[in-house]
Amino acid sequence: MATYNLTTPLSSEDTKMLKAGDTVFLSGTIFTARDAAHKRLVELIEKGEELPFDLEGSVIYFVGPTPPKPGDPIGSAGPTTSYRMDSYSPTMLKHGSKGMIGKGKRNQEVKDACVAYDGIYFGATGGAGALLGKQIKSAEVIAYPELGPEAVRKLEVEKFPVTVINDTYGNDLYQMGREQYEVKD
Repeated sequence: MATYNLTTPLSSEDTKMLKAGDTVFLSGTIFTARDAAHKRLVELIEKGEELPFDLEGSVIYFVGPTPPKPGDPIGSAGPTTSYRMDSYSPTMLKHGSKGMIGKGKRNQEVKDACVAYDGIYFGATGGAGALLGKQIKSAEVIAYPELGPEAVRKLEVEKFPVTVINDTYGNDLYQMGREQYEVKD
């Protein structure tokens, strides 16, 4: 397993070099969106309407951050459970997004979309939201402010630590870990 420093937006060349289990430190722009925002974004895609940000090469962080302390760009920013975005993620990947950050496993349709569209599902450490927030250098609400913590935000991150869970080759770190310890007859 390797360690990479990558800057967004990501390309297929970037994602194809990553393997499940790799550590990645992301820098650049990432966007936040949870299920309510994803629903609205996919509806815009289906209507052929413009999105609030360019999906091409984008990385979307499934997070609902807490309010910032004075002088901080953001509060605690830990990942939310990703399966709530499973019905939307294949569409987002098909239309240019390259990465998703969250916690927990994804369904087969999302894994298949990662293979088909050179996407990556990154895991961020749950319970480490305060530490992850320190890697976020700026945060700006760019869409759906009425959603509060679930509004779409543009984040500038520096060396944001994630682990590749699902890669472009169909590998799943969670399954690989289980197989390592299963009893074989």
